[in-house]
Amino acid sequence: MRTVVRTCAKIGISYLTLYTFSIENWQRPDDEVGGLMRFLEDVLEREYLELDENGVQLQTIGRTEMLPESTRSVLRRTMDKLRHNKRLVLTLALSYGGRAEIVDAAKRLAVSVRDGAIDVDTIDEKMFARQLYNPDLPDPDLLIRTSGEQRISNFLLWEIAYSEMYVTDVYWPDFRAQELIDGIYAYQKRERRFGL
Repeated sequence: MRTVVRTCAKIGISYLTLYTFSIENWQRPDDEVGGLMRFLEDVLEREYLELDENGVQLQTIGRTEMLPESTRSVLRRTMDKLRHNKRLVLTLALSYGGRAEIVDAAKRLAVSVRDGAIDVDTIDEKMFARQLYNPDLPDPDLLIRTSGEQRISNFLLWEIAYSEMYVTDVYWPDFRAQELIDGIYAYQKRERRFGL
């Protein structure tokens, strides 16, 4: 992760979202989930200075209220320390699922309709998008899928409607700067028409 974040900051990528822990991952054994949460806490505490040096601001998306309090505490502290940075917005998708995000957005709109705050006929794509976990994040231009998988895996289902997709056989632990550059280069050679 360090190399990818550092490279993005260096080459001028403004936004990077990493699928860190899916909502489906909660079905793993408790000791494995606990180990992953402790690992996340350790990485954030260990990498804080490098993130700060690279001008990285940290955000999260997902049902983060499901995370252990110790993990949420480390996340809050790290995000607060990095809030002033502007070079790269790093978003960790934690306890995240694209379907869950859409359901949560629909529930928020349903409550607004029920409470009379909005009329159901005024709901459009823009209004719906404002109910997503972080509506200020721009839709991704490029989705990189590692390990040769030819699937989206419940990641940013709403947001990637017009994203370009790049698939590499390299597994995430081995994904380095050159693989990132290869994906960006492949993206740059494409003509984006957004359905037109």
